[in-house]
Amino acid sequence: MSHLSERPEKPVVGVSMPHESAVLHVTGAALYTDDLVHRTKDVLHAHPVQVMKAHGRITALRTAPALAVPGVVRVLTGADVPGVNDAGMKHDEPLFPDEVMFHGHAVAWVLAETLEAARLGAAAVEVELDERPSLIALQDAIAANSFHGARPVMLTGDVEAGFADSAHVFTGEFQFADQEHFYLETHAALAYVDEAGQVFVQSSTQHPSETQEIVAHVLGLHSHEVTVQCLRMGGGFGGKEMQPHGFAAIAALGATLTGRPVRVRLNRTQDLTMSGKRHGFHAEWKIGFDADGRIQALDATLTADGGWSLDLSEPVVARALCHIDNTYWIPNARVAGRIAKTNKVSNTAFRGFGGPQGMLVIEDIMGRCAPLLGLDPAQLRERNFYREGHSTPYGQPVLHPERISAVWQQVQDNGGTAEREREIAAFNAAQPHTKRALAITGIKFGISFNLTAFNQAGALVLIYKDGSVLINHGGTEMGQGLHTKMLQVAATTLGIPLHKVRLAPTRTDKVPNTSATAASSGADLNGAAVKNACEQLRERLLQVAATQLGSNASDVRIADGVARTLGSEEELAWDDLVRTAYFQRVQLSAAGFYRTEGLHWDAKTFRGSPFKYFSYGAAAAEVEVDGFTGAYRIRRVDIVHDVGDSLSPMIDIGQVEGGFVQGAGWLTLEDLRWDVTDGPDRGRLLTQAASTYKLPSFSEMPEEFHVTLMENATEEGAVYGSKAVGEPPLMLAFSVREALRQAAAAFGPEGVGVELASPATPEAVYWAIQAARRGDASRDGGVRDGGVRARSAASGHAPDGQAADGGIRTDAEALSGA
Repeated sequence: MSHLSERPEKPVVGVSMPHESAVLHVTGAALYTDDLVHRTKDVLHAHPVQVMKAHGRITALRTAPALAVPGVVRVLTGADVPGVNDAGMKHDEPLFPDEVMFHGHAVAWVLAETLEAARLGAAAVEVELDERPSLIALQDAIAANSFHGARPVMLTGDVEAGFADSAHVFTGEFQFADQEHFYLETHAALAYVDEAGQVFVQSSTQHPSETQEIVAHVLGLHSHEVTVQCLRMGGGFGGKEMQPHGFAAIAALGATLTGRPVRVRLNRTQDLTMSGKRHGFHAEWKIGFDADGRIQALDATLTADGGWSLDLSEPVVARALCHIDNTYWIPNARVAGRIAKTNKVSNTAFRGFGGPQGMLVIEDIMGRCAPLLGLDPAQLRERNFYREGHSTPYGQPVLHPERISAVWQQVQDNGGTAEREREIAAFNAAQPHTKRALAITGIKFGISFNLTAFNQAGALVLIYKDGSVLINHGGTEMGQGLHTKMLQVAATTLGIPLHKVRLAPTRTDKVPNTSATAASSGADLNGAAVKNACEQLRERLLQVAATQLGSNASDVRIADGVARTLGSEEELAWDDLVRTAYFQRVQLSAAGFYRTEGLHWDAKTFRGSPFKYFSYGAAAAEVEVDGFTGAYRIRRVDIVHDVGDSLSPMIDIGQVEGGFVQGAGWLTLEDLRWDVTDGPDRGRLLTQAASTYKLPSFSEMPEEFHVTLMENATEEGAVYGSKAVGEPPLMLAFSVREALRQAAAAFGPEGVGVELASPATPEAVYWAIQAARRGDASRDGGVRDGGVRARSAASGHAPDGQAADGGIRTDAEALSGA
């Protein structure tokens, strides 16, 4: 076993314990960025001047009326920026734009004594606009050839030969929705300048170092003149990886110009209309299977809705391409990616970071094609699993592919799926207006940042004379339990009780140049860095203990806060050991560092091994659907998930549960709508609140919910044998969508491939049921430009009026006589 993954005796990791701030959360004592306003004197409040048009060049910006509003102190515009007027890492996001690029774009900010005065001042600012045509719908951007950023292509094998060897070839299109993060805490920042000119920013950010970098270049400062701190976030989900930087820069600019603290805190409507979402995607695909249902070739184009600027769209698309295979071996593949430029908010990172979009495409294909191949969907999926010796389409060997089958089998055993399938069949036969279905789906998700340089982390660990320990690391806490795991890692490595370790807020002046807490890598990277720092300290203390105990350092062990020599009864308490070390002038602080080894990636050729390892999981979901309305309920969900040897089982189970529910929300409920008419509100987000944007709640939770962590799953080369947990469970929710598809199909005859929109709202399920009842599945269930069209590989075309291999044609094809 590797040094990094090996656990000592009596480890604190692996013990189930509550979140380190759980009591603070439930009592309301936990402080968030905006809570600090009430502890800060003379704070000014910032309010955005939003332009409610989708696209246009600013011809006049008059701020004088705002300055006449009582309480208004200053209006920030582009003329006030002493450095670079840009809030993005791609330099395509002006902080104060000359051109409005989406409905609700902020062009100026008003600072006032109260938030209400700032609001009134913002309303008084006069903006004149030369309106220009806008692209709102993803299809319109594709038709207009409006793209930006890289256009990668992933290629493996001989695609044409693969299709030639296929007994069945299907083609289709699939467009699916974006998703709002809807974290409980909206974007917030509080900035002030101290007597030495140091800019200090409290920010709700997943990436404090990058927030620091953006604030510095907006202010024309060096990074050492700016400190960013993140106490904790009330949720992030990727939405606070890139997008907090501009709001922090506004607060810092205001504080610099006025000499007073400045607070930026978006209300819910502002947050929804100004911040990016998960990328919606359009997929066009062609897939070939052999006579036994094994994939022979895939040719696909994935188009992401990037919004008005690039943000993180390029790596999101790259990860989508890298995950289109999911758990399936595809020997011949050509997958192209591109980013549509639309006049909407700039879409950004969201839990899974493109992985869910890529995986959804292949799972949708499998669900649609299984009936056409005469196979049970679970049988088709299992038949195509990765096996030993297989590599991904981008060339990375798939290690531990046996875990794909292991979690798949275990979830069936745990859920008693065979018996329940028989019960479901009997129920469906007796119930003409209500149908049930059970679907099983698996996941394979790569862990590491796409950009190799981000796979590094630092930590600073301090031991005080009384034996207490303070740890600093570069990761941020957004409710996911990272800090809890870091406390456990430090206590385990030092061999002391957990109560002796405390964790400091994340600050850029303690651990520099950190990566975002994202890509599910927070525990892997920061845990290894904390462990490294603690190992340095432990080695120094072992030398001291050896001298005191009269033995060799290699024979000394520290556990439960006591140092002992192997084979001896003599011991030395931790507090005494630390005090002795201090008087011997032994350094009691250490900076830790970790870099993920074994990664290499060529973005141009789209080849390499970008991931440290893969996380695996499987879920079985049972649903019941009403044939009159399309309404449904999730009766039961069973999950088996691979987190290696868990650092903190209770935390990990909570992450699996939460990720699954968030995924189910994306796939079945959360339906973002935009005004695509040519009226005055074109480009306006229509779902601006929880009243119109449906979020999963207790009523959407499975009636039975069973989560099991895979046992005996040590991950070599990861901190204490653990694996990432944040993002992968979200994709387990594919099982719910596939169960809904199968339930809708149960209303019709055998062998019909049912199309289902995403999100699969009750309305979408109803239309899928209607199509199944007709036995043609020509209705697309709400999928725009959807449909599967099959052809005979031998003839190269389908018979008139019918697609070969039992395939499906779209309504448009039928009407046109195609």
